[in-house]
Amino acid sequence: MPRLEALHPRHAASLLAFERENRAYFAASVPDRGDAYFAEFDARLRALLAEQDAGVCFFHVLTDETGEVLGRVNLVDAAGGAADLGYRIAERATGRGLATAAVREVCALAATAYGLRSLRAAATRDNAASRAVLARTGFRPVGELVLNGRPAIRFAVDLPAAGPTAPAGPFSRSVRPPG
Repeated sequence: MPRLEALHPRHAASLLAFERENRAYFAASVPDRGDAYFAEFDARLRALLAEQDAGVCFFHVLTDETGEVLGRVNLVDAAGGAADLGYRIAERATGRGLATAAVREVCALAATAYGLRSLRAAATRDNAASRAVLARTGFRPVGELVLNGRPAIRFAVDLPAAGPTAPAGPFSRSVRPPG
Protein backbone atom coordinates (compact mmCIF):
# COMPACT_ATOMS: atom_id res chain seq x y z
CA MET A 1 0.00 0.00 0.00
CA PRO A 2 1.40 3.44 -0.86
CA ARG A 3 2.30 5.63 2.08
CA LEU A 4 1.98 9.41 2.26
CA GLU A 5 4.78 10.84 4.38
CA ALA A 6 6.08 14.24 5.33
CA LEU A 7 9.35 14.90 3.53
CA HIS A 8 12.31 13.82 5.67
CA PRO A 9 16.09 13.68 5.10
CA ARG A 10 15.84 9.88 4.79
CA HIS A 11 13.94 10.41 1.49
CA ALA A 12 16.90 12.16 -0.17
CA ALA A 13 18.27 9.31 -2.30
CA SER A 14 14.87 8.02 -3.38
CA LEU A 15 13.59 11.53 -4.11
CA LEU A 16 16.61 12.36 -6.25
CA ALA A 17 16.21 9.06 -8.14
CA PHE A 18 12.50 9.84 -8.68
CA GLU A 19 13.28 13.29 -10.09
CA ARG A 20 16.06 11.98 -12.36
CA GLU A 21 14.07 9.00 -13.67
CA ASN A 22 11.03 11.14 -14.46
CA ARG A 23 12.73 14.33 -15.64
CA ALA A 24 11.79 14.00 -19.32
CA TYR A 25 8.29 12.80 -18.46
CA PHE A 26 7.66 15.77 -16.17
CA ALA A 27 9.20 18.26 -18.62
CA ALA A 28 6.55 17.31 -21.17
CA SER A 29 3.85 18.94 -19.02
CA VAL A 30 5.56 21.21 -16.45
CA PRO A 31 8.66 23.39 -16.63
CA ASP A 32 11.91 21.43 -16.35
CA ARG A 33 13.76 21.94 -13.06
CA GLY A 34 17.04 22.51 -14.90
CA ASP A 35 20.49 21.02 -14.39
CA ALA A 36 21.20 23.19 -11.34
CA TYR A 37 18.37 21.48 -9.44
CA PHE A 38 20.16 18.15 -9.70
CA ALA A 39 23.64 19.55 -9.14
CA GLU A 40 22.50 21.37 -5.98
CA PHE A 41 19.97 18.77 -4.81
CA ASP A 42 21.32 18.29 -1.27
CA ALA A 43 21.34 22.03 -0.54
CA ARG A 44 17.87 22.42 -2.04
CA LEU A 45 16.53 19.57 0.08
CA ARG A 46 17.97 21.17 3.23
CA ALA A 47 16.29 24.45 2.28
CA LEU A 48 12.93 22.69 1.73
CA LEU A 49 13.18 20.97 5.08
CA ALA A 50 13.93 24.30 6.76
CA GLU A 51 10.82 25.81 5.13
CA GLN A 52 8.81 22.85 6.35
CA ASP A 53 10.19 23.21 9.88
CA ALA A 54 9.19 26.89 9.79
CA GLY A 55 5.61 25.99 8.77
CA VAL A 56 5.85 27.95 5.52
CA CYS A 57 5.54 24.84 3.34
CA PHE A 58 4.38 21.26 3.78
CA PHE A 59 6.16 18.74 1.57
CA HIS A 60 4.97 15.16 1.14
CA VAL A 61 6.22 12.10 -0.67
CA LEU A 62 4.17 9.13 -1.74
CA THR A 63 6.24 5.97 -1.28
CA ASP A 64 5.75 2.33 -2.15
CA GLU A 65 6.30 -0.59 0.23
CA THR A 66 10.07 -0.49 -0.42
CA GLY A 67 10.34 3.23 0.35
CA GLU A 68 10.78 4.23 -3.28
CA VAL A 69 9.20 7.60 -4.09
CA LEU A 70 6.19 7.34 -6.39
CA GLY A 71 5.14 10.98 -6.16
CA ARG A 72 5.23 14.31 -4.45
CA VAL A 73 2.40 16.49 -3.18
CA ASN A 74 3.42 19.85 -1.80
CA LEU A 75 1.75 22.82 -0.18
CA VAL A 76 3.92 25.91 -0.57
CA ASP A 77 3.82 29.52 0.55
CA ALA A 78 1.33 28.89 3.34
CA ALA A 79 0.10 32.23 4.67
CA GLY A 80 -3.21 33.71 5.73
CA GLY A 81 -4.89 30.30 5.79
CA ALA A 82 -4.05 29.50 2.15
CA ALA A 83 -1.30 27.72 0.22
CA ASP A 84 -0.38 26.65 -3.30
CA LEU A 85 -0.69 22.97 -4.21
CA GLY A 86 1.74 21.19 -6.52
CA TYR A 87 2.08 17.49 -7.29
CA ARG A 88 3.78 15.01 -9.60
CA ILE A 89 3.51 11.25 -9.93
CA ALA A 90 6.13 8.93 -11.45
CA GLU A 91 5.38 7.89 -15.01
CA ARG A 92 5.35 4.22 -14.01
CA ALA A 93 2.69 4.93 -11.35
CA THR A 94 0.23 6.92 -13.48
CA GLY A 95 -3.22 5.72 -14.38
CA ARG A 96 -3.87 4.13 -10.98
CA GLY A 97 -5.65 7.02 -9.29
CA LEU A 98 -2.66 7.81 -7.06
CA ALA A 99 -2.57 11.51 -7.90
CA THR A 100 -6.27 11.96 -7.15
CA ALA A 101 -6.06 10.00 -3.90
CA ALA A 102 -2.88 11.79 -2.79
CA VAL A 103 -4.29 15.24 -3.54
CA ARG A 104 -7.47 14.38 -1.62
CA GLU A 105 -5.37 13.20 1.31
CA VAL A 106 -3.23 16.35 1.32
CA CYS A 107 -6.35 18.53 1.10
CA ALA A 108 -7.65 16.78 4.23
CA LEU A 109 -4.29 17.32 5.95
CA ALA A 110 -4.28 20.96 4.89
CA ALA A 111 -7.50 21.51 6.82
CA THR A 112 -6.98 19.21 9.78
CA ALA A 113 -3.24 19.20 10.44
CA TYR A 114 -2.05 22.50 8.95
CA GLY A 115 -5.04 24.76 9.65
CA LEU A 116 -5.45 25.94 6.07
CA ARG A 117 -8.80 27.13 4.73
CA SER A 118 -8.14 27.23 0.98
CA LEU A 119 -5.73 25.99 -1.64
CA ARG A 120 -4.70 27.29 -5.05
CA ALA A 121 -3.26 25.36 -7.98
CA ALA A 122 -2.50 25.86 -11.67
CA ALA A 123 -2.28 23.54 -14.65
CA THR A 124 -1.41 24.23 -18.26
CA ARG A 125 -4.24 23.83 -20.75
CA ASP A 126 -2.41 20.95 -22.42
CA ASN A 127 -2.06 19.01 -19.15
CA ALA A 128 -5.44 17.26 -19.22
CA ALA A 129 -4.45 14.72 -16.56
CA SER A 130 -3.58 17.40 -14.00
CA ARG A 131 -6.72 19.38 -14.77
CA ALA A 132 -8.77 16.19 -14.27
CA VAL A 133 -7.15 15.52 -10.89
CA LEU A 134 -7.96 19.05 -9.77
CA ALA A 135 -11.57 18.75 -10.94
CA ARG A 136 -12.02 15.36 -9.21
CA THR A 137 -10.70 16.78 -5.94
CA GLY A 138 -13.05 19.77 -5.82
CA PHE A 139 -10.89 22.51 -7.33
CA ARG A 140 -12.72 24.94 -9.58
CA PRO A 141 -11.30 27.16 -12.33
CA VAL A 142 -10.92 30.76 -11.16
CA GLY A 143 -8.86 32.40 -13.89
CA GLU A 144 -6.21 32.12 -16.52
CA LEU A 145 -2.48 32.74 -16.58
CA VAL A 146 0.63 31.90 -18.56
CA LEU A 147 3.11 29.41 -17.08
CA ASN A 148 6.50 29.50 -18.79
CA GLY A 149 4.96 30.75 -21.99
CA ARG A 150 2.08 28.25 -21.98
CA PRO A 151 -1.60 29.04 -21.44
CA ALA A 152 -2.80 27.75 -18.08
CA ILE A 153 -5.79 27.76 -15.75
CA ARG A 154 -5.83 28.84 -12.10
CA PHE A 155 -7.83 26.68 -9.73
CA ALA A 156 -8.96 27.08 -6.11
CA VAL A 157 -10.75 25.06 -3.47
CA ASP A 158 -12.19 26.06 -0.13
CA LEU A 159 -11.43 23.49 2.53
CA PRO A 160 -13.93 22.28 5.09
CA ALA A 161 -13.44 23.47 8.64
CA ALA A 162 -11.16 21.13 10.55
CA GLY A 163 -13.02 18.56 12.59
CA PRO A 164 -11.81 16.65 15.64
CA THR A 165 -10.02 13.99 13.57
CA ALA A 166 -8.59 13.74 10.08
CA PRO A 167 -10.59 11.58 7.68
CA ALA A 168 -9.06 8.22 6.88
CA GLY A 169 -7.68 8.08 3.37
CA PRO A 170 -6.53 5.27 1.12
CA PHE A 171 -2.87 5.52 2.18
CA SER A 172 -1.13 4.76 5.37
CA ARG A 173 0.32 8.06 6.48
CA SER A 174 3.01 9.68 8.51
CA VAL A 175 2.67 13.44 8.24
CA ARG A 176 4.89 14.73 10.98
CA PRO A 177 8.62 14.44 10.39
CA PRO A 178 10.24 12.40 13.13
CA GLY A 179 12.57 14.14 15.52
